[in-house]
Amino acid sequence: MSVDQSPVSKRIFALRSDQPSIFSIDCTGQDYRLIIDGLDGVPDGIQVDKGRSVVYWTNMGRRHIADDGTIEFDMEDGSVEAVDLEGKNRRSLAGNGAFSTPKQLHLDAGRELLYWSDREGGAVWRSRTDGKELTCLIDRSSVPGGRRAILNQCVGVAVDYANERLLWTQKGPAKGGQGRIFCAGLEMPAGQTASDRTDIEVLLSDLPEPIDLEIDTKRQVLYWTDRGAPPYGNSLNRAKLTPDGLVDPQVICVGFSEAIGLAVDAAAGVAFVADLGGHIWRVDLSTGRSEVIFALGRITGITLS
Repeated sequence: MSVDQSPVSKRIFALRSDQPSIFSIDCTGQDYRLIIDGLDGVPDGIQVDKGRSVVYWTNMGRRHIADDGTIEFDMEDGSVEAVDLEGKNRRSLAGNGAFSTPKQLHLDAGRELLYWSDREGGAVWRSRTDGKELTCLIDRSSVPGGRRAILNQCVGVAVDYANERLLWTQKGPAKGGQGRIFCAGLEMPAGQTASDRTDIEVLLSDLPEPIDLEIDTKRQVLYWTDRGAPPYGNSLNRAKLTPDGLVDPQVICVGFSEAIGLAVDAAAGVAFVADLGGHIWRVDLSTGRSEVIFALGRITGITLS
């Protein structure tokens, strides 16, 4: 996404999880268009390549209710899929047991690459946009507790091109105040693997429950949603990205209902946040004022294109 595009020409593309589908609206919350419905599992992350007329999304797979009432994703049946902008030619790009529950998705359209986090898999993956060259970049299975430990679950993902770094979130327990934002080199250190690479660093820790990430590459600002507990959770946040880490983290606004999806139009000075309460919010980045522009079902990932 180019942050210098006119906001008039952009649309918000979103995923609905209660009736799994993809839809788009304009940036005022009007002109609803259903792209495709009847999706399998739980869709979570979305990206759009308008130049190639393709929508990409992640499917967390099937969920079930455990004996204690919690929702679990314990089958390796997640997938990364694609469909034409007109809702035709749906295809599965990656999955088939290779990973567990893919979450936020990042598209590098120029290099034709996709990146995503795998929550229950405790990993971050990359592939070509056709699903080929599937590569595990981060594998937290060697960290105490293993890949399914809640502290090791990877959720949000972004690429810091200026510093050649991969960023991701590990949200920790629900409302637990143990969330973290990590980084590692975009390319694997020589002679190392996803499970033993030594270049992983913690950029921020003790966050309520960080979820999705997005970077304003022109201004080198990292934005993220957090669905944790008040007073700092269910919030939109930002910090300045530097070669040495993150500087001056700020809470922009609070009050969302389980904040998940994030799309930033820095040139227009606004961000859009989606929450599981079924809202899409418009946030003024200079004042922190927020307003609901759309409401429907349960919304997870969003993107601007």
